[in-house]
Amino acid sequence: MSDYLLHTRDPYFSAAQEDRSAPRTRITIPAMLRVSGGRGFQTVVHDLSLSGFCAAAINRIHPGTLCWLTLPGLEALQGEVVWWDNSLTGCAFEQLLSPIVHDNILARWRGDSSFRPVC
Repeated sequence: MSDYLLHTRDPYFSAAQEDRSAPRTRITIPAMLRVSGGRGFQTVVHDLSLSGFCAAAINRIHPGTLCWLTLPGLEALQGEVVWWDNSLTGCAFEQLLSPIVHDNILARWRGDSSFRPVC
């Protein structure tokens, strides 16, 4: 069975793709992105949700490719490329972000005064 068919039977994958299971927040965060078998490169995260992100990627990245996103001050987060279009890539996190981590990232990069460092 193809990877695509396996993914489409995964309820998390389907929810993340069909209804964008979590609201996406437009934001600008400098980060590092590394695709499986490649070297990391600097990128900018343009939106973030509990289930994934959109980031700049000049070179084409094929759907299904594993990747790791490293945001400032955090360990690398594993994801999978869902789409690439016109130098942007959309990726789904392997595991949903904790709402606390998500809120702290947004607070830090939007300049909210409620930012609490994540341990």
